[in-house]
Amino acid sequence: MNEPSEVKCTKTNFSLIIWRVCNVFMSLFFALASYVQINDPDAVLWMVAYAIPANLCLLIAIKPHVTERITNIFQQEEGREFSGLMLILVWLLLCQHSGCSIGALRLSVAVAITIFPFVAWLYYYINKELRTSWPPHCKTAL
Repeated sequence: MNEPSEVKCTKTNFSLIIWRVCNVFMSLFFALASYVQINDPDAVLWMVAYAIPANLCLLIAIKPHVTERITNIFQQEEGREFSGLMLILVWLLLCQHSGCSIGALRLSVAVAITIFPFVAWLYYYINKELRTSWPPHCKTAL
C-alpha cells in the first residue's frame, strides 16, 4: 500500500486550478449557509455544521495536499477529538423532542451510539500496538 508521500499526483495544472476554484466557491457557499442560520432556533448547531466544511474547503483550495497527510485519522489527536465532537452532535440531535414517543429506528441508533465509544475505547486500550503511537498524556489517562 502506498504511503501518501509516495502517491504521485496525475492531475494537470489546469485541472488543479479548477479544483481549487471549486473549493473556493464551495467554501463561500458553506460560509454563507452558516451565516444565514443566524435566525434559526438552533443556530449554533447548524452554523458549526456548515463552518467546518467551509474551513476544510478553504484549506483544500489553499493547499490541495492537506487531505493526503493522514493515513489513520484515529491515530491523530485531532481525529479522535473530531470524532468526539461528531458523537456529541449526533447525540444532541437524537435528544431533540425526546419527550415524545421514541421510534424503533431512533432507539436503535441511540443504542449503537451508546455502545460504540465504549467498545472503541476498550479496543484501543487493549491493543498495545495502537497505544505505542499515543502521546504521553494519553498513555497515563487510565
